[in-house]
Amino acid sequence: MPDALNPEDLDAEQRAALEELLFRLADDEYVHGERLIEWQIYAPTLESDLALANVAQDEFGHARLWYDLLEELSHTEAELIWERPADEFRHATLVELPFAEGDWADVVLRSYLYDAAERLRLDALVDTSYAPLADRVGKVLSEERYHLENAQSWLDRLAEGDSRDRVQDALDRLFPHALSLFVEPDHEDAIVDNGFRTMSTADLRIEWLETVIPYLESLGLDVPEPDEVERPSARGRDGTHTDHWDELAAEFRRTYEELEAPEPARIGGERV
Repeated sequence: MPDALNPEDLDAEQRAALEELLFRLADDEYVHGERLIEWQIYAPTLESDLALANVAQDEFGHARLWYDLLEELSHTEAELIWERPADEFRHATLVELPFAEGDWADVVLRSYLYDAAERLRLDALVDTSYAPLADRVGKVLSEERYHLENAQSWLDRLAEGDSRDRVQDALDRLFPHALSLFVEPDHEDAIVDNGFRTMSTADLRIEWLETVIPYLESLGLDVPEPDEVERPSARGRDGTHTDHWDELAAEFRRTYEELEAPEPARIGGERV
């Protein structure tokens, strides 16, 4: 394992690799949170509404932690979020898609696919060589485990009842986009060789498939064959996105742009 690294220790190659890793972490969480808040007050029970609100708040908080690390590498919040061109975001297409209207099965299935991947990704960061990242992973991982448990609890319930067909429809629609979580970074070798992440993207994909496929099949669902699904033309990780992304990006930046804010509100923090 490489020695623990701090910002001042990074050379240009290491910094580029670390930034790619952090942008993926932060953008996934931020965009996922933006979508989840669309369901607040519309969840089927008060308890599930409160749980979803807490999950969305957690995701914004996690995004705040990862964006903070990028700020330590001389970025500003404005250029990271509010003024960054939409095609420079590196989140997976799974988290940017709008929910099927009124379809709780979409919310639950999407959350499960994402949270299962996020848990594995965070596990691979526990022993990261980058000290500021290591300091934050534990808190995020504990909260993400709750998110996964919540999604699985609801998925179990939906698959046992009359909603199974809707879960299957959501799975057929979302599974190809979930695979975009595992598009290999440009700096994959440097990310692994420098110990920023202790598993390769390819190995994370394998472990994710070995986790989600048996579980979903145990619920009576038919999981698409990963190597045979038609991949979306937009990959997300490479800056290509679905048509829905521009609309969502414009929506969450609208207030900032209308106010011409010189100092944007700080997500998950104290600046207002």
